[in-house]
Amino acid sequence: MDNETKLPQQDPPGDEPLKQTPDETASSADVFSATNEISDLEPQPSTPNPQPSTTEDMEVHHHTHAGHGKKTWKDYFWEFLMLFLAVFCGFLAEYQLEHVIEHQREKEFIRSMVEDLQTDHQQIDKYVSKLELGRNQMDSLITLLDDNAHIKQNGNLLYYFGRISPRLDALTINNRTFDQLKNSGGFRLIRNNKAAEKIMSYYGSIQYVRQLEELYAQEFYEYKKLASGIFEPSVFRKMERPDGSISREADNPSLPTNDPKQLKGLSVFAVYMNGSRRSLIPVVDSVQKSGDELAAYLKKSYKLD
Repeated sequence: MDNETKLPQQDPPGDEPLKQTPDETASSADVFSATNEISDLEPQPSTPNPQPSTTEDMEVHHHTHAGHGKKTWKDYFWEFLMLFLAVFCGFLAEYQLEHVIEHQREKEFIRSMVEDLQTDHQQIDKYVSKLELGRNQMDSLITLLDDNAHIKQNGNLLYYFGRISPRLDALTINNRTFDQLKNSGGFRLIRNNKAAEKIMSYYGSIQYVRQLEELYAQEFYEYKKLASGIFEPSVFRKMERPDGSISREADNPSLPTNDPKQLKGLSVFAVYMNGSRRSLIPVVDSVQKSGDELAAYLKKSYKLD
């Protein structure tokens, strides 16, 4: 018994594992696939998944659309009329705006011109005062030249009046606004025709003043040519002050010549110059009066303060 050989254990015949052949395995797969196909064909029970209904909470808008039929001539007419009215109203608005702007510019030009006229009034007052002073000084020079005794006794006065009495500065007119209107075509802004005529008349009258001043300048040129042979230049230089004014000499300087012919020639041109100066005074007074009337008319017409 001790030497009993142990035999390997074997499974009982009824417990042997089943071995499947390849054919049997394929048949099982086909059966499983067919079973799945049949289950797919069977109706599946639907699981209810209710969604919140918003039909009652939402307002449905129904849009009515015009028919897309062919337009009639009335439709085209109304479209054209609306387009025309839109363009026309835009044109009227632009025209009205431009009209307002031009009216404002016109008033600004007129206001500036009134200021110029007021400045002219002051300048003319100064000009007339210088004309009258120079006329009196020139009369004194003519009186001295006509008498040899006065020449010898009043040499300082002769040099003084001979140097200062012929001086004449041109009339200063403030025509800045007038030139701006003329050069930039601004006169088209002046809608008041009477105002435009008065403006042209006023500035036109100044041309006559310029003509008389030019005549006086020619006479003064001839006067200086004769004076260069009668007066001593060194005396004239001593009379000049640093500020440009002329002073009268304290002593009694004499003339280089007492030639009656030369003295008479100088006196003649002094008379001519004094005549031109006298002619200027009423002309300038008339210009001043015209400027005052123009300023008053512009203030009234354009309601300026």
